[in-house]
Amino acid sequence: MTMYVNITPDAEEYLAQLLDKQQVEGMSVRIFITQPGTKYAETCLAYCRPEEVGTHDELQAMDKLRVYVDAMSIPYLEESIIDFAKDRMGGQLTIKAPNAKMPKVSSDSPVQERINYLLYTEINPGLASHGGEVSLVEFTEEGIAVLKFGGGCQGCSAVDMTLKDGVEATLVAKIPECQGVRDVTDHSDAENAYFK
Repeated sequence: MTMYVNITPDAEEYLAQLLDKQQVEGMSVRIFITQPGTKYAETCLAYCRPEEVGTHDELQAMDKLRVYVDAMSIPYLEESIIDFAKDRMGGQLTIKAPNAKMPKVSSDSPVQERINYLLYTEINPGLASHGGEVSLVEFTEEGIAVLKFGGGCQGCSAVDMTLKDGVEATLVAKIPECQGVRDVTDHSDAENAYFK
């Protein structure tokens, strides 16, 4: 049995009880991520009638219920867990999917995925303190990461230093294929710039 999502026994019991209350023959649970791999990613858990099972859904058969997992969401559900914690008010179902916004990468993942992972996990958290962010536009055959800044970084007077000393230094040190970076941001709009 393939396990795409770790569903604890307490969560399985709780979900099975919810399905029983629906009084629909063959009712199951469906798990999917909206906008996977982006900062807007949301992990969703929904009732799923037999006719709503998608052609690309994968079955995770459990002892007490059937769980359908959207195939496109599977890479982003690695290390995910669904748990149920009982309390005086009944309890709370929690879903944790640490890779929903960015799938876990390894040294043999495509270079663009490794760059995006570093931008998301190491570089953007630092830029966020200034209201900024940076994203990968493309990775050229020459080994140049073409980047675009947004938020407080767009039009910021310190962006050249951030680009060379922060972003480029990190990417070149951690991504062997990366020879450098190029900024394609229109910095003439400095309305939200952190430093003007």
